Amino acid sequence: MTVRHRMTVPAILFLESAKPLSFLGSQALHFFEPLVRSFFSVPDYDRVALLLERRESLEDLLVRIEAKDDESRRAEREAKAKRREARRVKTDRTDRKEPK
Repeated sequence: MTVRHRMTVPAILFLESAKPLSFLGSQALHFFEPLVRSFFSVPDYDRVALLLERRESLEDLLVRIEAKDDESRRAEREAKAKRREARRVKTDRTDRKEPK
């Protein structure tokens, strides 16, 4: 979703800046868990807290986002090249048909 909405750069910037605080954030999530669960039904709460405990998980997420962004940009360039080629072929055909 981040790549589709072209929010890759802000997401990477946010995750890179949050890396040093990820462990502290996970501990805060564990601390507030009883309070949060008493008011809200959050099925992935534990999973998020455990992910934040490992600093490597944010790096893995960054790598995945960058890979998806690269893949999206490559597909976009290929599609643009195909459209450009189709336009060029169409222009060449019309130029050949018109008598001068």
